[in-house]
Amino acid sequence: MPNNPRAISLNAILATTRARVAALTGKAKEIARGASAAPPPRQFPTPGATVGVIAEVKRRSPSQGAIREDLDPVVHAAAYERGGAAAVSVLTDEAHFGGSLEDLRRVAAAVGVPALRKDFVIDAVQIPEARAAGASAVLLIARIVSAQELRALAAIVREWDMVPLIEVHAERELDAALAAGAGLLGVNARDLDTFAVDLAAAEKLIRRVPAGIAVVGESGVETRADVERLADAGADFVLVGTSVARQDDPEAAVRQLVGVKRNAR
Repeated sequence: MPNNPRAISLNAILATTRARVAALTGKAKEIARGASAAPPPRQFPTPGATVGVIAEVKRRSPSQGAIREDLDPVVHAAAYERGGAAAVSVLTDEAHFGGSLEDLRRVAAAVGVPALRKDFVIDAVQIPEARAAGASAVLLIARIVSAQELRALAAIVREWDMVPLIEVHAERELDAALAAGAGLLGVNARDLDTFAVDLAAAEKLIRRVPAGIAVVGESGVETRADVERLADAGADFVLVGTSVARQDDPEAAVRQLVGVKRNAR
């Protein structure tokens, strides 16, 4: 990692992703066979009386640098589950987040809650990859693909019996996400260009999401007060990464965030 983690741009991350996807050329049929042979995915949770916490396994990030390089994904994920997490998010980008598909595979096999593959998905081949590794949901980022590509990728996620979590950061991305049929709509408080976090902007955007579409508040959630703040805006779930991944007691960290009453939008 460079001394300044912010030196890693979204374009650099996507360039690495494109190279990784290119390396899969010729393996699509093999990957699809692995996905077809995988057990049925666990059903991803639907909104309940309280805000669901999706706790994330991550070792580092471009915005934070090193978070917990020695993190054991299974140990952390099991602790998240005991703490009341509704699902576990697993970073599978190796170059910038220190994750892997093997992390996802191990977590999905070890815990009883559903797993989300969190990565920069730009190609259809990455979707059966997620299914083969045990994912129940796949993150799709509206910012990095065209509206047409987003619709196609979301449809493929559903074809593999998983849920597309479509992430937006700005209002201009919302229409494309809704048109793609988001199973879950993520509102990211972090600007992927600057890595700056703006919870107020996320609250405003959450309120614009039509009723009946489940919303996940992403990034910048450190405390129970942050969960309550997003709940007031109408979030059904929160995705929490750094604040729980870095803890020596991740079970207690998650337990402090669960149980916040969910408010209808």
